[in-house]
Amino acid sequence: MAQQQSPHKPKTLTDYVRYLTGGLTSAVGRWLHARGVHPDAITFVGLIIVVVAAYVAAQGEFFWAAIIIIAGAPLDAVDGAVARAMGRTDRFGALWDSTLDRYADGFLFMGIAYYYSTQGNQTAVLLAMLALIGTQLVSYVRARAEGIDVDCKVGLFTRMERMFVILAMLLTGYVIAGLWVLAIGTNLTVVQRVWHVYREIQRRKRGPAA
Repeated sequence: MAQQQSPHKPKTLTDYVRYLTGGLTSAVGRWLHARGVHPDAITFVGLIIVVVAAYVAAQGEFFWAAIIIIAGAPLDAVDGAVARAMGRTDRFGALWDSTLDRYADGFLFMGIAYYYSTQGNQTAVLLAMLALIGTQLVSYVRARAEGIDVDCKVGLFTRMERMFVILAMLLTGYVIAGLWVLAIGTNLTVVQRVWHVYREIQRRKRGPAA
Protein backbone atom coordinates (compact mmCIF):
# COMPACT_ATOMS: atom_id res chain seq x y z
CA MET A 1 0.00 0.00 0.00
CA ALA A 2 2.93 2.30 -0.59
CA GLN A 3 2.07 5.76 -1.86
CA GLN A 4 5.47 7.08 -2.83
CA GLN A 5 8.69 5.77 -4.26
CA SER A 6 11.79 7.52 -3.05
CA PRO A 7 14.24 8.65 -5.76
CA HIS A 8 17.12 8.30 -3.32
CA LYS A 9 19.27 5.29 -2.63
CA PRO A 10 17.24 2.56 -0.87
CA LYS A 11 17.77 2.55 2.90
CA THR A 12 15.80 -0.53 3.88
CA LEU A 13 14.83 -3.88 2.38
CA THR A 14 11.37 -2.44 1.78
CA ASP A 15 12.87 0.47 -0.18
CA TYR A 16 15.13 -1.89 -2.12
CA VAL A 17 12.28 -4.16 -3.24
CA ARG A 18 10.27 -1.13 -4.32
CA TYR A 19 13.31 0.16 -6.21
CA LEU A 20 13.73 -3.15 -8.09
CA THR A 21 10.05 -3.42 -9.00
CA GLY A 22 9.50 0.27 -9.67
CA GLY A 23 9.48 -0.02 -13.46
CA LEU A 24 6.87 -2.77 -13.53
CA THR A 25 4.59 -1.22 -10.94
CA SER A 26 4.76 2.16 -12.69
CA ALA A 27 3.64 0.56 -15.95
CA VAL A 28 0.77 -1.22 -14.21
CA GLY A 29 -0.14 2.00 -12.42
CA ARG A 30 -0.38 3.91 -15.70
CA TRP A 31 -2.51 1.14 -17.20
CA LEU A 32 -4.94 1.13 -14.28
CA HIS A 33 -5.12 4.93 -14.14
CA ALA A 34 -6.01 5.02 -17.84
CA ARG A 35 -8.99 2.80 -16.98
CA GLY A 36 -10.21 5.04 -14.20
CA VAL A 37 -9.09 2.96 -11.21
CA HIS A 38 -8.58 5.08 -8.09
CA PRO A 39 -5.59 4.30 -5.81
CA ASP A 40 -7.67 4.55 -2.62
CA ALA A 41 -9.95 1.80 -3.94
CA ILE A 42 -6.94 -0.44 -4.58
CA THR A 43 -5.72 0.17 -1.03
CA PHE A 44 -9.13 -0.80 0.35
CA VAL A 45 -9.24 -3.98 -1.73
CA GLY A 46 -5.82 -4.85 -0.33
CA LEU A 47 -7.23 -4.58 3.19
CA ILE A 48 -10.19 -6.82 2.32
CA ILE A 49 -7.79 -9.49 1.02
CA VAL A 50 -5.85 -9.41 4.29
CA VAL A 51 -9.10 -9.66 6.26
CA VAL A 52 -9.98 -12.80 4.28
CA ALA A 53 -6.50 -14.18 4.99
CA ALA A 54 -6.94 -13.40 8.69
CA TYR A 55 -10.24 -15.29 8.75
CA VAL A 56 -8.59 -18.28 7.07
CA ALA A 57 -5.73 -18.13 9.60
CA ALA A 58 -8.30 -18.05 12.42
CA GLN A 59 -9.50 -21.45 11.17
CA GLY A 60 -5.96 -22.81 11.44
CA GLU A 61 -5.44 -22.90 7.66
CA PHE A 62 -2.15 -21.04 7.83
CA PHE A 63 -0.79 -22.19 4.45
CA TRP A 64 -3.82 -20.92 2.56
CA ALA A 65 -3.78 -17.68 4.53
CA ALA A 66 -0.25 -17.13 3.23
CA ILE A 67 -1.30 -17.88 -0.35
CA ILE A 68 -4.08 -15.30 -0.09
CA ILE A 69 -1.64 -12.69 1.26
CA ILE A 70 0.82 -13.43 -1.56
CA ALA A 71 -1.97 -13.10 -4.13
CA GLY A 72 -2.85 -9.65 -2.80
CA ALA A 73 0.71 -8.45 -2.20
CA PRO A 74 1.10 -6.60 -5.55
CA LEU A 75 -1.66 -4.21 -4.52
CA ASP A 76 0.70 -2.90 -1.83
CA ALA A 77 2.80 -1.28 -4.56
CA VAL A 78 0.23 -0.72 -7.30
CA ASP A 79 -1.85 1.82 -5.36
CA GLY A 80 1.15 4.12 -5.08
CA ALA A 81 1.94 3.64 -8.76
CA VAL A 82 -1.60 4.65 -9.72
CA ALA A 83 -1.34 7.70 -7.45
CA ARG A 84 1.84 8.77 -9.24
CA ALA A 85 0.28 8.13 -12.65
CA MET A 86 -2.64 10.42 -11.82
CA GLY A 87 -0.28 13.10 -10.51
CA ARG A 88 -1.87 13.05 -7.09
CA THR A 89 -0.62 15.88 -4.89
CA ASP A 90 -2.84 15.70 -1.79
CA ARG A 91 -1.61 13.84 1.30
CA PHE A 92 -4.81 11.95 2.06
CA GLY A 93 -3.60 8.91 0.15
CA ALA A 94 -0.66 8.50 2.50
CA LEU A 95 -2.93 8.78 5.54
CA TRP A 96 -5.45 6.31 4.09
CA ASP A 97 -2.68 3.90 3.16
CA SER A 98 -1.04 4.00 6.59
CA THR A 99 -4.35 3.66 8.43
CA LEU A 100 -5.43 0.60 6.46
CA ASP A 101 -1.98 -0.94 6.88
CA ARG A 102 -2.44 -0.76 10.65
CA TYR A 103 -5.87 -2.37 10.34
CA ALA A 104 -4.38 -5.10 8.14
CA ASP A 105 -1.69 -5.87 10.73
CA GLY A 106 -4.29 -5.94 13.48
CA PHE A 107 -6.68 -8.28 11.68
CA LEU A 108 -3.93 -10.72 10.72
CA PHE A 109 -2.51 -11.07 14.23
CA MET A 110 -6.03 -11.18 15.64
CA GLY A 111 -6.82 -14.13 13.39
CA ILE A 112 -3.70 -15.98 14.51
CA ALA A 113 -4.37 -15.18 18.18
CA TYR A 114 -7.97 -16.34 17.85
CA TYR A 115 -6.92 -19.72 16.48
CA TYR A 116 -4.46 -20.34 19.30
CA SER A 117 -7.00 -19.20 21.88
CA THR A 118 -9.32 -21.96 20.66
CA GLN A 119 -6.44 -24.40 21.17
CA GLY A 120 -5.82 -23.16 24.68
CA ASN A 121 -2.29 -22.02 23.81
CA GLN A 122 -1.97 -18.89 25.93
CA THR A 123 1.73 -18.47 25.14
CA ALA A 124 1.01 -18.20 21.42
CA VAL A 125 -1.79 -15.70 22.08
CA LEU A 126 0.58 -13.57 24.17
CA LEU A 127 3.27 -13.74 21.49
CA ALA A 128 0.78 -12.65 18.83
CA MET A 129 -0.19 -9.68 21.00
CA LEU A 130 3.44 -8.72 21.59
CA ALA A 131 4.16 -9.02 17.87
CA LEU A 132 1.18 -6.80 17.09
CA ILE A 133 2.22 -4.18 19.64
CA GLY A 134 5.74 -4.13 18.24
CA THR A 135 4.49 -3.97 14.65
CA GLN A 136 2.22 -1.02 15.40
CA LEU A 137 4.89 0.85 17.33
CA VAL A 138 7.53 0.39 14.61
CA SER A 139 5.29 2.38 12.28
CA TYR A 140 4.18 4.81 14.99
CA VAL A 141 7.71 5.79 15.99
CA ARG A 142 8.64 6.44 12.37
CA ALA A 143 5.55 8.60 11.85
CA ARG A 144 6.24 10.61 15.01
CA ALA A 145 9.89 10.98 14.05
CA GLU A 146 9.01 12.29 10.61
CA GLY A 147 6.62 14.70 12.32
CA ILE A 148 9.64 16.32 13.99
CA ASP A 149 11.68 16.14 10.78
CA VAL A 150 13.83 13.12 11.65
CA ASP A 151 14.30 10.43 9.02
CA CYS A 152 13.67 7.12 10.80
CA LYS A 153 14.04 4.34 8.22
CA VAL A 154 16.23 2.27 10.51
CA GLY A 155 15.95 -1.00 12.39
CA LEU A 156 16.00 -4.74 11.79
CA PHE A 157 12.29 -5.27 11.13
CA THR A 158 10.91 -2.85 8.59
CA ARG A 159 7.70 -3.82 6.79
CA MET A 160 9.33 -6.12 4.24
CA GLU A 161 11.27 -8.12 6.84
CA ARG A 162 8.10 -8.55 8.87
CA MET A 163 6.19 -9.74 5.82
CA PHE A 164 8.89 -12.29 4.94
CA VAL A 165 8.72 -13.74 8.47
CA ILE A 166 4.92 -13.81 8.43
CA LEU A 167 4.78 -15.58 5.08
CA ALA A 168 7.54 -18.02 6.06
CA MET A 169 5.86 -19.03 9.32
CA LEU A 170 2.44 -19.42 7.69
CA LEU A 171 3.74 -21.40 4.72
CA THR A 172 5.88 -23.75 6.80
CA GLY A 173 3.59 -24.12 9.80
CA TYR A 174 6.26 -22.88 12.22
CA VAL A 175 3.89 -20.18 13.38
CA ILE A 176 4.88 -20.07 17.04
CA ALA A 177 8.56 -19.84 16.14
CA GLY A 178 7.71 -16.98 13.78
CA LEU A 179 5.73 -15.23 16.49
CA TRP A 180 8.77 -15.41 18.77
CA VAL A 181 10.88 -13.80 16.05
CA LEU A 182 8.30 -11.08 15.44
CA ALA A 183 7.61 -10.40 19.12
CA ILE A 184 11.31 -9.88 19.80
CA GLY A 185 12.34 -8.36 16.48
CA THR A 186 9.63 -5.74 16.17
CA ASN A 187 10.02 -4.48 19.71
CA LEU A 188 13.79 -4.40 19.32
CA THR A 189 13.24 -2.29 16.20
CA VAL A 190 11.12 0.11 18.26
CA VAL A 191 14.04 0.53 20.66
CA GLN A 192 16.42 1.04 17.73
CA ARG A 193 14.23 3.73 16.23
CA VAL A 194 13.67 5.59 19.50
CA TRP A 195 17.44 5.52 20.15
CA HIS A 196 18.10 6.75 16.61
CA VAL A 197 15.73 9.69 17.08
CA TYR A 198 17.22 10.52 20.47
CA ARG A 199 20.76 10.56 19.07
CA GLU A 200 19.70 12.72 16.11
CA ILE A 201 17.99 15.25 18.39
CA GLN A 202 21.06 15.41 20.63
CA ARG A 203 23.28 15.88 17.57
CA ARG A 204 21.17 18.80 16.43
CA LYS A 205 21.34 20.38 19.86
CA ARG A 206 25.13 20.28 19.70
CA GLY A 207 25.07 22.03 16.36
CA PRO A 208 26.76 21.33 12.99
CA ALA A 209 30.27 21.63 14.43
CA ALA A 210 29.76 18.67 16.80
